[in-house]
Amino acid sequence: MPDAGRVPTALRARFRAAAIVATAFVAAGAVALAAGPPAAVAHDPPGIDRFLRALAAVESNGRYDAVNGTSGAYGRYQILPMNWPRWARRYLGDAAAPPTPDNQERVAHAKVHGLHHWLGSWDLVAHWWLTGSAKTDPATFSPFASWYVQRVMALYDGAASGEDGRTAYQESEAGAIYGGGWSRAQHGAYAGDTVAWTDAAGGSATFAFAGRSVVWIGPIGPTRGRADVYVDGELVKTIDLRAGGFRARAVLFMTSWPEPGEHTLRIENVGEPGRPVAIDEFRVGE
Repeated sequence: MPDAGRVPTALRARFRAAAIVATAFVAAGAVALAAGPPAAVAHDPPGIDRFLRALAAVESNGRYDAVNGTSGAYGRYQILPMNWPRWARRYLGDAAAPPTPDNQERVAHAKVHGLHHWLGSWDLVAHWWLTGSAKTDPATFSPFASWYVQRVMALYDGAASGEDGRTAYQESEAGAIYGGGWSRAQHGAYAGDTVAWTDAAGGSATFAFAGRSVVWIGPIGPTRGRADVYVDGELVKTIDLRAGGFRARAVLFMTSWPEPGEHTLRIENVGEPGRPVAIDEFRVGE
């Protein structure tokens, strides 16, 4: 498993080299890979600052002076040297603008802004940032690209940073009571590398906590099922966990109260054969 904080240099170099070749073909008119998003859209997409923090953490550990010795990609967002003049001209009005920290932020913000309006979701933007590909089906991503996207999105969801101010409780910690046939599954993108899962009809997990908010985090994907969510004994929602591609950590449910108090959250599998429901983590706001 690659280091969770940064993409390994050798693997990144391989993808950057591929991106260089693809860009060369685009310049020659042979491939319409990245005509790309429109130059400007009026409003920021939701979560753009949080996405940029997650992207920077994976790309460079947040360093404005980071340099990839193989591809020459530079800075907090590891922008390729061939891209910087074009992007600087487009977003700063000056192709010769230096990659200062402020300029890096302005260019990256504008670029991912347009990419999100073009591609429609942050996971697809993360994939494009690594590969230059506008693929929209996560099932077609390479294994490394899938890991990269999952890592960026785990950070985006607050899975690894705790910056949302909530306390994290992994599925194996005290406070969660499981009934009806649960097992453990492993994946490097899960918090603590494991989740609890069940595909048994009526399999349930009850989490007791004290606080003013709670979040359930877990995987989604093509083979996932549905779950009824009960808060303090009342059914409040049925969650469909099916999605076009696998994502190890997604915010599946959240709720809050005006004041702290003691509460229970119960997740119950609806029971579609072969379609599991899984729990990676609960997060509680005090």
